[in-house]
Amino acid sequence: MTATGGGPMTAQDPTRGDTVAAVVRQWQAVHPDLDTGPMEIIGRVNRCAALLQQAEDAPLRRAGLSRPEFDLLGALRRTGHELTPGELARETFSSGAAVTKRLKALTERGLVERRGDTRDRRVAHVRLTDAGRDLVDGILPEQLAYETSVLSGIDPAHRDELSALLAGLLSRLEGRLGVPRP
Repeated sequence: MTATGGGPMTAQDPTRGDTVAAVVRQWQAVHPDLDTGPMEIIGRVNRCAALLQQAEDAPLRRAGLSRPEFDLLGALRRTGHELTPGELARETFSSGAAVTKRLKALTERGLVERRGDTRDRRVAHVRLTDAGRDLVDGILPEQLAYETSVLSGIDPAHRDELSALLAGLLSRLEGRLGVPRP
């Protein structure tokens, strides 16, 4: 398929030389009877996610944050209220153990505070400190500018189309896996 979406792939097609295309060609040589179409999509989504995670999002790295830590801080900032670790795990699609570990590090840095529930001592409530709120508010515009630059080689209409297609896939996967939606 061409970059415009129809017809056969050409040597100018950017997908012709990516890593996933090479893997697909190898599988087609071994199993020419199998449809590798799903691998072409899911493989590319996974590869893009891995590369984006390896990059560690330059502004976040400069602030000494990992993406998962920023996601926790962002969840607290965008919801505008305290959340329990369990709620943070659901908001960020993380395990409870991972959230606990991240919250410990963020608490030590003075970015979040935990307070016990007055009615149930087993429950903790987490909120941003002023330093945490300032960090999120300061880094968000820079992070969005960085993400915009990552996507800058894609025509805006294609970005909108890609966003819609990924939203459809994500919605289907979340429904299939029983993930609660906000």
